[in-house]
Amino acid sequence: MEKRYEKNFSTISEEDMGVLKNSKVLVVGCGGLGGYIIEMLTRIGLGHITVVDGDVFEESNLNRQLYSTMDNLGISKVEVVKKRVYQISPETDLITIPQKLTLENIDPIILNHHLVIDAVDNITTRLLLESKCNEYDLPLIHGAVAGWYFQLSVIMPGDNLLSKIYGANTENGIESILGNPSFTPAAAASFQVAECIKVLLNKNLPLRSKLLYVDLLNNSFDTLEL
Repeated sequence: MEKRYEKNFSTISEEDMGVLKNSKVLVVGCGGLGGYIIEMLTRIGLGHITVVDGDVFEESNLNRQLYSTMDNLGISKVEVVKKRVYQISPETDLITIPQKLTLENIDPIILNHHLVIDAVDNITTRLLLESKCNEYDLPLIHGAVAGWYFQLSVIMPGDNLLSKIYGANTENGIESILGNPSFTPAAAASFQVAECIKVLLNKNLPLRSKLLYVDLLNNSFDTLEL
């Protein structure tokens, strides 16, 4: 095993590293959540990552999005991700798709993955991801941020947790009111990656079909049964 992963071994065994090397994860969104998620998955040693995002970096992204800099404003987010991942780990099998995920293109994109991570900023796409993860029997790691707060869940096929949370509502989330500072996406992404690794390594999943609600302002953590 490469020296780069030796600091993993008190937490993740060499056998587990082999599992991660062979795992294929789809990350939908390369912004506030997605940038941190992709960075951590690459560094932990995940072998195959697909990223989907049709946006370019804008000035309003500079306050929180890991890969947003003055030099890459106006540049495709997935192109920046491609360069960054190669700088960290040239061996990582990275597929970049510079498109917005839609009902029309999701099927060929989602195929042949082991797990999907929700790093999007709208309810419509989240509900689409849950529906297709049900169809293709894939776990979904949900995360959403707003202001000082974030929520997280591990959704297995058939759990339909997002449908319970959002119902038929497709309006913008509360982040459009509370905003997104730099620290909340980073914190939420760390939790999402931890849950992703637990699913891939068949660890215990205490958040399955439950919603973890974190208030960073008051340092409170609440797990909701839904």
